[in-house]
Amino acid sequence: MTAFRAAGRACGIAVIGVCAGVGDGSRMRAQTPVASPQTVESLAWLSGCWSMSQSGGGTIEEHWTKPAGGTLVGMGRTVRGGQTAEYEFLLIKAIDGRLGYIAKPSGQPEGTFIARTLTETEVVFENLAHDFPQRVIYRRDAQGVVGARVEGQTPAGQVRGIDYPYGRCR
Repeated sequence: MTAFRAAGRACGIAVIGVCAGVGDGSRMRAQTPVASPQTVESLAWLSGCWSMSQSGGGTIEEHWTKPAGGTLVGMGRTVRGGQTAEYEFLLIKAIDGRLGYIAKPSGQPEGTFIARTLTETEVVFENLAHDFPQRVIYRRDAQGVVGARVEGQTPAGQVRGIDYPYGRCR
């Protein structure tokens, strides 16, 4: 999701926003890990179109295909004033037995994050060498709404976590 750029152009990753009710991640529920090896089929719940409105009239969308051929393919865009302000191409696939989240945002270098944890309702991708974020977290709530959180330390040394409320596209 290109809303990620709202947190700073240096981030280099754009992800969908966190669904209402998930909060800041500080009250994470205990969850059962998904059996190894990690497969894209375990993230079928991410498939679909997710969107949110921004203050000022902008819209952020992220679209994910259904898992097939060992991949989930996604794209995100931010539209402001009737124009695409930012976009991103996304891919989730197995990398050395773990799921990798590969993001190619408009005008920025590609970033790869490896799944650190995977449960039936959450996946945490991590790349501690990335400028910001170091973690991209996708979650599914009890109603099936998907969202995300980005967090880590900025190049300036600030610890940040950003949630984005989302819903299904109409």
